[in-house]
Amino acid sequence: MSDRTKDETYDEFYNVVNMTPSELEDWLDTDKSKSVGKDSGDGESIGHKSGRKIIKIKRKKKDELTDTNYDHMNEVIGYVHRHSAQKPKSDIKESDWRYSLKNWGHDPCKEMDC
Repeated sequence: MSDRTKDETYDEFYNVVNMTPSELEDWLDTDKSKSVGKDSGDGESIGHKSGRKIIKIKRKKKDELTDTNYDHMNEVIGYVHRHSAQKPKSDIKESDWRYSLKNWGHDPCKEMDC
C-alpha cells in the first residue's frame, strides 16, 4: 500500500473518481470504452477491469472496504494523476485520453470545458 493512511486514500479516491457507479457502468458498456487501453491478456483492457472494480468499491460502505480495495484505490489515484498530466493539446472530448480516464472513473470534462 502507499504511504497514505486509509482515510487519506478514501478521501483522495473519492476526489479523483468523479463518476457515479451508474455513470461508470453505462460508460463501460460502450464501444468507446472498450476501444482504449492496454489489453490485460484476456481481451479486456486493464482500465476496463479497473472500472468494474471501482463500481464495486463505490457501492461498499467505508467500513466494508478491504486492504485489497484500498490497494486498488491507490492504483486508481496514481493512474488518474499520471494520466491527467498527459493531457493532449487537441480537443479532448472525443479523445482516447479522455476515454481511458473514464474507464478509471474520472471524466475530465466534468472539471473543464469540453
